[in-house]
Amino acid sequence: MVRIQFKRPMMGLCTSLILVSLLTIFSASNVALASPNSSFSFKNFELSVTPGVTCPNTAKTCTNNAAEPAIRADKSGNFYASSENGLGAGTDAWKSTTGGKFYTALVSPDAGSSSNNSGFAPGGGDTDLAVAPAKNANGLYNVYVASLSLANVDVSTSKDGGKTWSLNPIGATISGDDREWIAADGSSKVCISYHDVATFNIDVNCSSNAGAAGSFTQLGDAIDTNHAFLINNNQIGNMMIDPSSHIIYQTFDGIHDASEVPCSQAGTCAYHTVWMAVSTNGGKTFTDHMVYNGPNNQVSYNHNFTNVSIDKDGNVYSVFSDNHNVYYSFSTNHGSTWSAPVKVNPPAAATAIFPWSVANNAGHLDIVFYGTSYYDGVNPPDNYPMSAAWYVYLVQNLNATKAGSTFTSVQATPVVHFGGVCESGVSCMGNRDLYDDFGVAVNPLTGLASIVYSDDQYINDANDPPASGCTASTTNTSSCDHTSIATQLSGSGI
Repeated sequence: MVRIQFKRPMMGLCTSLILVSLLTIFSASNVALASPNSSFSFKNFELSVTPGVTCPNTAKTCTNNAAEPAIRADKSGNFYASSENGLGAGTDAWKSTTGGKFYTALVSPDAGSSSNNSGFAPGGGDTDLAVAPAKNANGLYNVYVASLSLANVDVSTSKDGGKTWSLNPIGATISGDDREWIAADGSSKVCISYHDVATFNIDVNCSSNAGAAGSFTQLGDAIDTNHAFLINNNQIGNMMIDPSSHIIYQTFDGIHDASEVPCSQAGTCAYHTVWMAVSTNGGKTFTDHMVYNGPNNQVSYNHNFTNVSIDKDGNVYSVFSDNHNVYYSFSTNHGSTWSAPVKVNPPAAATAIFPWSVANNAGHLDIVFYGTSYYDGVNPPDNYPMSAAWYVYLVQNLNATKAGSTFTSVQATPVVHFGGVCESGVSCMGNRDLYDDFGVAVNPLTGLASIVYSDDQYINDANDPPASGCTASTTNTSSCDHTSIATQLSGSGI
């Protein structure tokens, strides 16, 4: 179905309606409970929408109205983040050269979109970000920001560390697109994946020329011919490329087999299987491997979204939520086979959703998610009461490719939201202030994390001043939505 948004607050175009389960489906023997670790500390602050402004500062100029952010780090230890303002309203971007302790606002990767709302206007929907793993001719790492327009996928490229951007408004070979992701390889290869709304296939376009106009000529299908039943019966997750092997990984969840097509399309069975599409020829073709098959009609893993990350030894991690717990599974053979899923959220986060992961050294893994202590075993998060307080949690495993290894956990932020969290995209009828995803990256030089997240709380201090329209009376509403940072200052790195 075509998903169209025009202006904020309708950000993020992923609208697949999902059946939810509040059942714990793994036995205690498979659960590696995360334990709190007080040695971790984080610096939390809001980002500025004004180019050139560095945050935090004492001038109270660090405000924005963006949400659903993304973040990556380059090999020099610089962080880049982006966040969206909604279709036609553009994308914001930031850079940190201080290990995440301070971020400076960059010029918008798609400047001019707020005054151009045509079908091929620079986007502002469903932003994602990638950083090249090898330096360009300028001795810097290319930075890519993708966002969604009404008709196509925008890809903005910076070859000078975020100072300037070039925009390609037609990154997708197939027009009419939804929920794009982006990943980079080498000094100038960049790939995007997306749903085309006509079939809901998962298409992958690659450019060998840093995303320049007309360069996304290679097109592959992440759903292989043996799994064609997944077309129109899936939800796309992110994409990653291993910089050493150049293998491309595209994660998604969907039905399990062809017999489930009728019930899936009728909305009577769930996306209860996690899949990993793997390409060993640069994205030309993919082979789909099953990560985990949960019980049909009892669980969906579309909460929001399935996530993939890769460590320096090429180990691959799949992370997903069943709307109650977050699980991870690992593969040491390039995604061909997978370990049994393991629960990672601590008891303090009885409900855990929107997971994202980042890996660095071999077996070293960070996972973040929104978590609340509230869980009644009956209602999905959409219908949680105002007593449900949501935080960003980080859990860490330094031996993540060993079965039975454990995670330590830390609450990385103050309260970011109270009450219900709607997960049905633009068809949401409840509170959607947290939108659909957020992210974490690590400084490869230190292994310390920087998390970018959405927050709808009214706070009035030097690190988190209220934006225009955000008052004490409008806290916990879209009027106070903003993008903030939580940077790790102490504790073990990965």
